Amino acid sequence: MEQRAKIAEYWGLDKPATERFFIWLRSILHGDFGTSLIYRRPVLDIIKEKFVTSLALMITAWLFSGILGFGIGCIMGTFNGKWPDRILKKICLTMCAIPTFWIGIVFLMFFSVKLGWFPMGMSVPKGVPSEQVTIWQRIHHLILPALTLSFLSFANVALHTREKLVDVMESEYVLFAKASGESRFSIWKRHGLRNVLLPAVTMQFGSFSELFGGSVLAENVFSYPGLGSAASAAGMGSDFPLLLGITLFSAVFVFTGNLLANIIYGIADPQIREGYEHGE
Repeated sequence: MEQRAKIAEYWGLDKPATERFFIWLRSILHGDFGTSLIYRRPVLDIIKEKFVTSLALMITAWLFSGILGFGIGCIMGTFNGKWPDRILKKICLTMCAIPTFWIGIVFLMFFSVKLGWFPMGMSVPKGVPSEQVTIWQRIHHLILPALTLSFLSFANVALHTREKLVDVMESEYVLFAKASGESRFSIWKRHGLRNVLLPAVTMQFGSFSELFGGSVLAENVFSYPGLGSAASAAGMGSDFPLLLGITLFSAVFVFTGNLLANIIYGIADPQIREGYEHGE
């Protein structure tokens, strides 16, 4: 009992919950996120270390989902009602209903176990010192988890882009352009691309929360040592300081993504920027 009391005193568990919260909040404001119970290191150091690994994964997946989703959405919208649209739409609707971890397991079994194209997991080869790992080895370990994570949001971007492009292609000025003999590609380039790009960009930047949440599953499937796997380990191991630190960091991360989307939207669309300036 005496040892238990000393441990509670060391971690501050002998104080009331309200007092512990304000002590924690005061420490956060001073840049002290506490010490991880699992890693026995400052929480902020662990977040910095793990976030570098996760950032490469999330940026790659973000680019994959944006480019792939926007391209497929443009194809569906351009060929609205025709066989490319019907097939791709069914695929996208199916992908929206498939969990990320299931896609990861399928990719792992097919591309790693059966074909042997990609490693089974980890961010670097086993037994190789970090200073000897080449950039191509890191990319080789990154591709499959990034593809898995990109499937989380590419279908939503594709379907959203399709709906916007269909509305544009059915507008009066596009019908007039068709009647004037303008080609389909020219109509898409001059009228469609400009009108669907902004909503797609906004939705893509707003998907940071989905990427961060999906990284927890993807990193656990592929044993990828990033922030998502650290969050999972903190939750399973009752490492509350680390879990709270990652939660706060993820909130700032998502807020930054949404803020960037609003800024880019305002820069790209002068009408919105003028509306903000006039307080409309």
